[in-house]
Amino acid sequence: MGANFRSDNETPVAAPIWDAMAEANQGTAYSYAEDHWSERLDEAYSELFERQVRVLPVATGTVANSIALASVSPPWGSVYCHRNAHVLCDESGAPEFFGNGLRLVPVDGPGGKMQADALATAVHASEGHGVHSYAPAALTITQATECGSVYQPDELQALCAVAKGKGLATHLDGARFGNAVAALGCAPADITWKAGIDMLSFGASKNGCMAAEALIFFEQQDRWEIAERLRKRSGHLLSKMRYVSSQLLAYIENDLWLRLASHANGQAAAFTAAVEAHPEARLEYPAEANEVFVRWSASGFKALEQRGIEFLFWPGHDDLARFVFGHTTSEQDTQQLISALEG
Repeated sequence: MGANFRSDNETPVAAPIWDAMAEANQGTAYSYAEDHWSERLDEAYSELFERQVRVLPVATGTVANSIALASVSPPWGSVYCHRNAHVLCDESGAPEFFGNGLRLVPVDGPGGKMQADALATAVHASEGHGVHSYAPAALTITQATECGSVYQPDELQALCAVAKGKGLATHLDGARFGNAVAALGCAPADITWKAGIDMLSFGASKNGCMAAEALIFFEQQDRWEIAERLRKRSGHLLSKMRYVSSQLLAYIENDLWLRLASHANGQAAAFTAAVEAHPEARLEYPAEANEVFVRWSASGFKALEQRGIEFLFWPGHDDLARFVFGHTTSEQDTQQLISALEG
């Protein structure tokens, strides 16, 4: 079987996470997030983020994003996102469904990044029509982006400054947050609340966990209470939440999440260097985390497939492909890909 670079969603559960679930599986425990694993989340993540936070454990990134946005936007509110954002392109209208009709407004930007001036222009275009138009309500940013790039702290600060100036709530979709923090070498606080982020979908399933995500609120008690209601009403308050919460605790213990993400990023960097040295293939976007987008000929990609390499053609293209590196991607896997690329 060839090496699989289709998605980090296809990686197995990391051994320490599996062990944590096995330990949580001993005996009985209170249900509906009243177990002692769930009750430890606020303290553990407050230490990680260097301030008091509230943590809502859920099973998927889609529900984390959707609850976050629905908790801060009325049905007539608009939420600004990048045109390639997961909430817009890959969640089948879930944010709009949870938000009873809230509108996602796409904003263009190179390399998967939204820019502050473009956000200001987009928000301004929605103003001045009173009840006839949607009311600007929130900004959601993806970190790392859908194109594999990473926002620097000052870029996030600039976006959040525009949002706060317009009275918008701010949310970070961190499905690959670990990869972004590992790439930047910064503290988690530096690209969240210190930059102006109100809520974070802290991704874990792509980086070693099994159906575990944390929706983190930075001191918004009223939003937290709304989010709790939305989690229950939408059927996402699991009776045996201990299996999610035990993963989220083990995930950040002894920096496991950063070690796993750093490994994935390192394998992506090795492949990136090979693409940059290739006479024909080229990078479509800056490869700064664990996703690498490559522009090449259809015949070149076909040759990779024939050599047993699995990857994802970008929808609508036969000359653009995505390669994703995960916490279990081995050096041998990466070398097999590089050798196939070099022919």
